Amino acid sequence: MPEGPSIVILREQVAAFAGRTIVRAAGSSKDVAMDELAGQPVLALRSFGKHFLIKLADRALRIHLLMFGTYLINETKAADRAKPRLSLFFDDGSALHFYTCAVKTISDDLDSEYDWRADVMNDAWSAPLALKKLRAQPDLLACDALLDQTIFAGVGNIIKNEVLFRVRVHPLSTVGDIPPAKLRELVAQAREYSFDFLGWKKEGTLKQHWLAHTKKICPRCKIAFLRGHLGKTARRSFYCARCQRQYPATPARSGNTPRSRKTPPAS
Repeated sequence: MPEGPSIVILREQVAAFAGRTIVRAAGSSKDVAMDELAGQPVLALRSFGKHFLIKLADRALRIHLLMFGTYLINETKAADRAKPRLSLFFDDGSALHFYTCAVKTISDDLDSEYDWRADVMNDAWSAPLALKKLRAQPDLLACDALLDQTIFAGVGNIIKNEVLFRVRVHPLSTVGDIPPAKLRELVAQAREYSFDFLGWKKEGTLKQHWLAHTKKICPRCKIAFLRGHLGKTARRSFYCARCQRQYPATPARSGNTPRSRKTPPAS
């Protein structure tokens, strides 16, 4: 699933479409009135977390690339491979195509649709607001908290695993038991790692910088990572039982038992 930094890259790549006028729209999405888009100027292109937003004169289009969504600029996939969910054709002959995604029509008043302070990639990001939301849910697991798009819009599973490893927090830690200084560190790293992700993604070196996600051995302790589909989100977690502390220090909860190799005891 594309995470917030990848949507920022999408927004930057299509920035030149702002100001162009749609002459035709097509696609398989049932949530868009394609025939009503002709003649609409593109007023702005924005992103919020994992959502890409196209602001028009009387509405906005929200595109979520889901797990395997893609997009193409001025080219299409072979018809027998995939049909676009949304294709926009513009007055200068250019075109934008979105595949395997969810497209929805929303209000053109994006400021009422979104609280930009929750987007880790946005200039309006508010760490104090994120902390307030976390403290209001003390029983929330750290692995679920980082994937909560109302708190950390744009954070996905890669960022979750890497942030928890950076701050040395076990994914099954409960938010209310994480020390205040450590919780502030987690919030700060959610944003900092997202921008590191953005830079590495642009360089084409993102996977080379992964320390925990999909890895087998902890680079700090040189022991096997534990793996499991943890929390209510049941997304894959990769973590070290030695250097990532669990708050409180209790056994894994029912239904959250990691599937992994046995880890040698700490020396």
